[in-house]
Amino acid sequence: MSHTEQAAVERSTTHSTFVIERTYDASPQRVFDAWADPAAKTKWFGPREKPDGAYSLEFRVGGREHLKVPTPDGNIYTFDALYHDIVPGRRIVYTYDMHRDDARISVSLAAVEIEAHDDGTRLTLTEHGVYLDGHDTPAQREHGTIELIDALGEHIRAEV
Repeated sequence: MSHTEQAAVERSTTHSTFVIERTYDASPQRVFDAWADPAAKTKWFGPREKPDGAYSLEFRVGGREHLKVPTPDGNIYTFDALYHDIVPGRRIVYTYDMHRDDARISVSLAAVEIEAHDDGTRLTLTEHGVYLDGHDTPAQREHGTIELIDALGEHIRAEV
């Protein structure tokens, strides 16, 4: 994109926070492991069928996660995360960028809290996002994240 084309792009930022809570009939360690183990996470995170090399996970403080997938409309979405804090079985904190093709559409900070609840586990995901230049909205991101967390629940139920 030329400098003139960049100047013509409408620039904006939208800030938003959402919280998603779920309970699972599984131990906190099983829920945590579904996030931490690359073989498990690839089953519920993103589309079930991924192109070769489209997904990688280095689950450690300072580690990175990457997902790059095409959509039926011809766009390519990229998720790039950096893990900042991990407390095994309890907490995961990471930041991530989302791109659609070459455009950065958002930057987010997410915290996943995992705690014993009755005979199972309560997961609380809190996400603070900055949505850029109208390419994405808080409602779209919350909807997509709910779909991912629900896929996590399906994965955990299927493991039994």
